Amino acid sequence: MLSRVILKGTLIKKSQQKRRTSPCNYKERFFVLNTQDLTYSEQRPGVVHDNYYLYIFAPDNDCRLRWVRALKEETKCNDLVPKYHPNFWIEGKWKCCYQTEKMATGCQEYNPIGYALKWTSMFVVATKKCLPPTPDPERRLSDAGQRVVIALQDYSPHGDTDLPLHKDQEYILTDSSHHDWWTVQDCRGESETSMFYLAEKYLFNTIPELIQYHQHNAAGLITRLRHPVSLDKESSQNHAELSDGQWEVDPLELTLGEEVGSGQFGLVLQGQWRGHRVAVKMVREGAMSEEDFKEEARVMTMLSHCKLVQLYGVCTQQSPMCLLFEFMEKGCLLDYIKAQKGHLSQDTLLGMCLDVSEAMAYLESNNFIHRDLAARNCLVSKNNEVKVSDFGMTRFVLDDQYTSSQGSKFPFKWSSPEVIKYSKFSSKSDVWSFGVFMWEVYTEGRLPYENQTNSEVVDSLNAGLRLLKPRLAPEAVYILMEWCWKEKPEQRPSFTLLLHELASLSEL
Repeated sequence: MLSRVILKGTLIKKSQQKRRTSPCNYKERFFVLNTQDLTYSEQRPGVVHDNYYLYIFAPDNDCRLRWVRALKEETKCNDLVPKYHPNFWIEGKWKCCYQTEKMATGCQEYNPIGYALKWTSMFVVATKKCLPPTPDPERRLSDAGQRVVIALQDYSPHGDTDLPLHKDQEYILTDSSHHDWWTVQDCRGESETSMFYLAEKYLFNTIPELIQYHQHNAAGLITRLRHPVSLDKESSQNHAELSDGQWEVDPLELTLGEEVGSGQFGLVLQGQWRGHRVAVKMVREGAMSEEDFKEEARVMTMLSHCKLVQLYGVCTQQSPMCLLFEFMEKGCLLDYIKAQKGHLSQDTLLGMCLDVSEAMAYLESNNFIHRDLAARNCLVSKNNEVKVSDFGMTRFVLDDQYTSSQGSKFPFKWSSPEVIKYSKFSSKSDVWSFGVFMWEVYTEGRLPYENQTNSEVVDSLNAGLRLLKPRLAPEAVYILMEWCWKEKPEQRPSFTLLLHELASLSEL
C-alpha cells in the first residue's frame, strides 16, 4: 500500500550521539511524516539509527499543536496495546491499580483488534472503534446467537484449563475475539476446569491454596497478599508479628554512635545494646514504606546461620524504626576488597566465595531467594569472615520460583536472562548472581560490564557472551563462574553443589 503524506515542516532535531564523545547539538531539519514512517533531510536524506533515540522539538507552540493534532487524528483509530490504565497517574501512582511505576504495564485488558463484532446470518461485520471500550466481564454469545463449529483435528490439552478437542465433533463457540484462537465449550456445556486465580496461569483448586501461594509470590500482581483486610484499624497483624516481645528492643536500652555506612534507604550507625556492639539500620524518612521495612525484619527473624548477618532485634515503637544487627568490623565486602587490592591471597579470595556459597546453600535449602546477591551486600568480620546481608528483596517461596510485582526494580547487571526478560526469580537466578559475585571478588571489586549500558548487556547475553576470565581467577574457578551463567536455569548448579566444588578446591 502506498504511503500517504500526513504533514511536512521544519522541526529541531537533537544529535543522536552515536559515540560517547559525540557533541550534543540541535539543528533545524525538514521533516516529512507519512503513514509509514517519519523522515528528515537537510540536502540529503537523514538517517535514524535503530539503537538510538531520535529527539525532535517544535520551534514554537503553534507548530507543536499542529503536529500533535495531525498525529492524534491519524492514530485515533489504531489498535493499541493489550492493556491500559483506565484511571489517572496522580501523586506518584496509578489511581486504578496503585502501581508506583509510571511506565508499568496497564492493569485492564481490552480487545487488541479494536473491533466490535456483530453477527449476522451470513457473515461477521467488523465495526471500527476509535478508543478501546472497558472490557466486558464476558464475551459470550447469547443463547439465541450461539454458533456451532466443528473441530478439524484432534487437540490434546497443554494445561489444566484446556478443553480436549475431537475431530469432527461439534462445539459451541463462546469467544471469537482473538486472532489466533477461539474459546469453545462442548455440547454438554463443559469448558475449562473450574479453578480459582488472581493472576493468569496461576490456578488453584481452593481459595486457601491461592492465598498461601500469593502470600509468598506476587506472580505478576502489583504486590503479594500481605495480610487479611480487617475492619478493626487498631489491630495490625504486621505489628503483632514484630512487637510480641521476642524481637522488640526498648529504645532506652540502645545507645547510638557514629555513622558507619549509608545506602539507598537510610543510614547504618554503630551502637551499644545490652553490652553488645551492634549495627543499627535506620530508614530515611520516605525512602522505604513501613510495610517493606517490616517485611525485611520478618524475613530476618526466620533466618539463623553463621554465614548470615544475625538480626538482634527491632525498634518499631519509635520513628524512625530501626533494625539491630551484629556488628561487622571491616564493613562492606566490596569496599574491603577494593581497599586491599593487590594484598589478598588466593586462599582469601576463594574463602570469601566459600563463605557466601555456604550462606546461599542455607537459604536455598530453606526455600528463600535472596534476589540481590552482590559484593556490596556482603559484610566482613574482624576475622575476615564474609557474611551475606541486606535481605530487603529476599522472599520465601513454595515452588522455587518468584515472579516479582509489576514495576519492581532489580540489579540489572547481576541478573539472569529470565529475570531481565520475565522478572522470574528462583534459586537458579541467585546462582547466576553468585557467578557475578565471584567475578567481583576475583577482579578485586570491578563493576561488571563497566563500559556497557543495560541494553548492550542484554545484546551481549543474547549473543552468548559472558564476563571475561579475571586475571586472578584460576581456570577451575572460572569454569564454576561459567557454569553459573548457563542460559537455561536448569543447567546451572545448585548452591549445595557449588559449595561442594568450592570446598574441594580449597583443599587442593
